[in-house]
Amino acid sequence: MKIKKEHTKEIILQTASRLFQRQGYSATGVNQIIEESGTPKGSLYYHFPKGKEEIALEAINLMKQHVLKQTAKDLTSTDNLIQAFQQHVNNIAVFFDSPCSLEGLKIGLLAAETANTHEPLRVACEQTFKEWQGLYAEKLEQNGYETTKARELAVTINALLEGATTLSLTSKNGDTLRLIANQIPALLSHKELGGKMNEYRRSNE
Repeated sequence: MKIKKEHTKEIILQTASRLFQRQGYSATGVNQIIEESGTPKGSLYYHFPKGKEEIALEAINLMKQHVLKQTAKDLTSTDNLIQAFQQHVNNIAVFFDSPCSLEGLKIGLLAAETANTHEPLRVACEQTFKEWQGLYAEKLEQNGYETTKARELAVTINALLEGATTLSLTSKNGDTLRLIANQIPALLSHKELGGKMNEYRRSNE
């Protein structure tokens, strides 16, 4: 039975993502991707003329779309700001509880490995983080945070989650992420005071 071209591309991407995650970008060769995906060499270069780096860029983009879609869904699941962020973090934690789900490409790990050696990959990872942080900042601004503060908090939350991702991979569970979820109220607790200060300033203008 002949495999459709779009299915071949998907198989190559899934295989490469799994290998990048399991053994690193540098240790993964094109021949291994071909062998483990069961696709002809000509098919790989048909879909990815520039080889392994192009595959990685496509894998990053697919993972980015998945992350942004899921993040947007989590943050709009409730009008309560703190609950929305806690649910988002707890949903990520569940992902790390199952060994079967750990094959997906982790952007942070790929970025750490390739940032100094593969500029296109660094830029792609950076853009992923910026768009992710953008969703956080937008949610915070919608709930009364000043723009600069919202962006700073967005970066802080993103950085906390990336660090927790590494710890969760090491411990093979999402408990570290759940600890962060528990700290979300403290992290965002200044909002009420900030809102009162803004009201005070407006009333005295």
